[in-house]
Amino acid sequence: MIYRTKPRDSHRTTTSNVLDLLDQAMFDLGQATGSNTVLQCVWVCDRPIDVDGLQEFHQNLQRGRLSRCIAQSPLPFGRSRWVAPEHFSDLEVDAAAQPREAFGDWLDEQAHRPLDCEQGPVWRLAALPFTDGGTGLSLAISHCITDGVGLWEAVADASLGRVDPICWPPAASRTWWQAVRQDARQTMRDIPDIGRAIAASITLARGGRDTAEPAAPPPSKSPAPASPGNESDILPTATVFVDAAAWEARAQSLGGTSNTLLVGLAARLAQRAGRVATDGSVVVTLPVNERTEGDTRANAISGVRATVDPAPAATDLREIRAAVKQALIRHQEVPDPQDFLNALVPLLPRRFLSAARGATRGNPFNLVGASNVGVIAAAAARPDGADTDRFALRLHHLGVAPATMQRYGGVQTLLAGTVQGRIFISLISCLPGRSNSKDDLHQDLSSALSEYSLTGTYL
Repeated sequence: MIYRTKPRDSHRTTTSNVLDLLDQAMFDLGQATGSNTVLQCVWVCDRPIDVDGLQEFHQNLQRGRLSRCIAQSPLPFGRSRWVAPEHFSDLEVDAAAQPREAFGDWLDEQAHRPLDCEQGPVWRLAALPFTDGGTGLSLAISHCITDGVGLWEAVADASLGRVDPICWPPAASRTWWQAVRQDARQTMRDIPDIGRAIAASITLARGGRDTAEPAAPPPSKSPAPASPGNESDILPTATVFVDAAAWEARAQSLGGTSNTLLVGLAARLAQRAGRVATDGSVVVTLPVNERTEGDTRANAISGVRATVDPAPAATDLREIRAAVKQALIRHQEVPDPQDFLNALVPLLPRRFLSAARGATRGNPFNLVGASNVGVIAAAAARPDGADTDRFALRLHHLGVAPATMQRYGGVQTLLAGTVQGRIFISLISCLPGRSNSKDDLHQDLSSALSEYSLTGTYL
């Protein structure tokens, strides 16, 4: 069943609509490689959904901070701009109820449905009635439009009826000549950033010659299973819910914090999968939230890498806590040269970007991700105006060729957040030489959590 809603008119302001360099880089790389990263909000409630309330939520999303898309510059090296979407998706409520056991596959199908960052829709909201009277919901959106914190903040605003004060211009608001002149002037303003990017690339090239080669994947006894859906398969994802008080208590008892416990869990999962360097270490990537009041960036984040020893992680988090603290201090004091490279992306042809994306130099095999979006506003769990029973965020990588995944040595990333007295942990994992089924992920998560005397329930 389709419910059509139209955004209401409102008095909103305008601001600079030029994409931030990180947002530009993510968009250009996706365009060059045909890949896309999708964020997905998931709600589960043990009751029928209030369709009227959900329609109001859907309409508020159309007037919120997610109501924008991307217009490319007519110049091959020009920066893209935020514009008003030409198309919104309709609210979709499946007419036929399904058992809860089918919810996971339905969520994957929703994440796999096409999204268009240029024409729209950039997000889709859908509901699935369960045969037992409950309901599951999905909101899928491209990572080019928002990051995890920006997503849950936008969802909370929509639940509360808050309207984004920014009104983006229509895609056709500039003539071709206006766009050329404006984008050429923007490129001139970017020259200092481009200069710093060139210097940073030289620094990285020299550093790469002086450092040891990154850890390489161990030879597998059997080849990675063939992917039945070719390049657009969804990588396996599992989501578990753990009592937040128990999680925090365990972290403190081990001399850590909620965040360092997540790093420890990621390191233990990597160790179980053999994703360790010759010295047994694991490199954990931690996104750092830099979103400020009124921030218009889609991805207001930076990243740090902490090298940790996973061996004592289940019994003592103090070393991991110190390693993460030092990584954050270095991040504040010494800018990462890779952050400057984003200024070069608009200048590079897509063929070059595609080749660069497939390169693995500088990406060690023992690299895993641990992203914590923090404490989520309770309003984010009320899409129809009333509390749902569970809320989580999930991450999906689409359009990644199996050969590319093999070159990278697979992927293993945790995404977590706290809401409704629970912490959700979503694991996306695809490793060479393994079956990579959802049952495997559930078993891996359960085993790793049991090392911390923690248990959880699965989505």
